[in-house]
Amino acid sequence: MGRPRILILGGTSEARLLAEALAARENCDVLLSLAGRTEKPAAQPVPVRIGGFGGAAALADFLKTGGYDLLIDATHPFAERISANAAFAAETTGIAAIALRRPEWQCLPGDRWREVRSILAAIEALGPSPRHVFLATGRLGAHHAEAAPQHFYLVRSVDPVERPLALANVDYLLDRGPFTLECECVLLKQHRIDVIIAKNSGGAATYAKIEAARLLGIEVMMVARASASTVRTVETVEAALVTIDHVVSPAMKRGV
Repeated sequence: MGRPRILILGGTSEARLLAEALAARENCDVLLSLAGRTEKPAAQPVPVRIGGFGGAAALADFLKTGGYDLLIDATHPFAERISANAAFAAETTGIAAIALRRPEWQCLPGDRWREVRSILAAIEALGPSPRHVFLATGRLGAHHAEAAPQHFYLVRSVDPVERPLALANVDYLLDRGPFTLECECVLLKQHRIDVIIAKNSGGAATYAKIEAARLLGIEVMMVARASASTVRTVETVEAALVTIDHVVSPAMKRGV
């Protein structure tokens, strides 16, 4: 029997670290799939494919045709469609699957959080009076801000917003985490931000804005995650490696 084949649906730092750990083992074949939404993705330690699959059924066909033994969903916690497709593909093919999801951020003493279900709900919750908003949700949901043009928006994303927002008061900031607490405090003060809209992505790379909001007494509209994945879920790369050993360990030990 050949070496076990693993498909990682990536786009997160955890996906890269997991791929790196598996590559170092040299006892399985790993393919990392990226959606291609980032113009200049970071270098990866394993072979990479870029682009979507064309839906859940197409992903299932890809898994079967490629002879994959394990599917790992290590996409962003808010990549709901691909996660749903992954769960469907695993169920219909019978291929083992796990989801790697970093833990959510927790509201701590001093935080001024208002949990909302979506970016649009956060925009609506800003109210009628003009505010200075740090829209820190990336470029894909930025256009929801057009529903409330009375506010000033600072929009931060890795890649440019594809169509400039139809707003009179908007600044764009292209940057990639990790961010420091000191720099985030300076940024918030510089733009006189009084509310942050953020997704509860978890992880350390972008948490500094939440810490800065706590220190400065700034309100945070926190977009909650959707319901948990229906496949087995782990929260760390280490836990994923242990689970992988249990799922495909016989084949990995043969490694031939």
